[in-house]
Amino acid sequence: MNSLNECNDKKIPGSIIPDLFLSFFKIGLFTFGGGLAMLALTEEQCVEKKHWITHDEMMYVTIIAESTPGPIAINCATFVGYQQAGLSGALAATVGVVFPSFFIIYLISMFLNQFLEIKIIANAFKGIKAAVGIIILDAAVMMIRKMNKDRITQGIMLVSFAAMFLIQIFSWNFSSISLMIIAAIFSLALYQINVIRHGKEKREK
Repeated sequence: MNSLNECNDKKIPGSIIPDLFLSFFKIGLFTFGGGLAMLALTEEQCVEKKHWITHDEMMYVTIIAESTPGPIAINCATFVGYQQAGLSGALAATVGVVFPSFFIIYLISMFLNQFLEIKIIANAFKGIKAAVGIIILDAAVMMIRKMNKDRITQGIMLVSFAAMFLIQIFSWNFSSISLMIIAAIFSLALYQINVIRHGKEKREK
């Protein structure tokens, strides 16, 4: 995370402000299905094309955005924008990702009944709903493929997947937030155990 902090010490050119706005405007305009569906396009824009952050930093941003209040897409935009250009960058990125959705929903709300009755729109939404699931799956596969391959991480991932699968199948009343908190506590406990063990090994030497 040092490279993220170093961004605040760099002299940021003014041209990055419109670039942040336009990049996140594109993300907000051309992605459907909410924040998780936006991850693939956010990765493409911020990591692969603009090189504003690395993939590892994108993973940290996603974790932070998922763990804090508010939509994940807005949190990601605010975080990346702030790291690149401070408060101005955060505002530009946040407004960019929010504006398309706000404008489109505002127009739809004015003509909602007529909008839903249009057969072309209704059929288009059927295709969009099917594609959104694939987009979210693609983002998940991408993050799994690039994450650390140690046994602890893989074990937590498999147990979390199994837990969420069972929760959905049996309609258990168990929050995904609680699952994340349990995974975090488990990881911290393992970390503390390793610290204590290494400390004992050093004292024995």
